[in-house]
Order: sequence, then structure tokens, then C-alpha cells
Amino acid sequence: MSRRCQLTGREPGFGKSVSHSHRRTSRRWDPNIQSKRYWYAAEGRYVRLRLSTDAIRTIDRIGVDAAVRLIRARGGKV
Repeated sequence: MSRRCQLTGREPGFGKSVSHSHRRTSRRWDPNIQSKRYWYAAEGRYVRLRLSTDAIRTIDRIGVDAAVRLIRARGGKV
């Protein structure tokens, strides 16, 4: 399962965990990806999007129509 936001493109970040003894081990920071269903009135259907929580707030602000246009402009499938 891809941990990537369809709207913002946010992906996991990679780095090191550093213990008390300063031993470094690899780790990753996953974005908070949620699957959310929106009514897309332009096509008369629901669309299911994989979004970060930041993108969910963005859709609340700009609307579903504008968000779908942005995703499709990047070549994403909706």
C-alpha cells in the first residue's frame, strides 16, 4: 500500500533513530494517510481519495471540485 497523499504528494520521510548510547538505526516517518469518500457532484458519483490529514483540511477549504482538478492535472487517477 502506497503511503502517498493524492493531493499534496506527501510521502514517508527517512532518517535515523538515535538511542541513548547513540547507536543509530534506520526508521521512517509515515504521513497520516486516511481513505476518505467525497460526493463529486460534477460526475454524480462518490470518489474515494487517499489523503493526508492536511489535505483533508485543504479540501474543506477549496472544495472537492478544485481538488479533483488538481489531482487530475498532476496525472492522478480519480
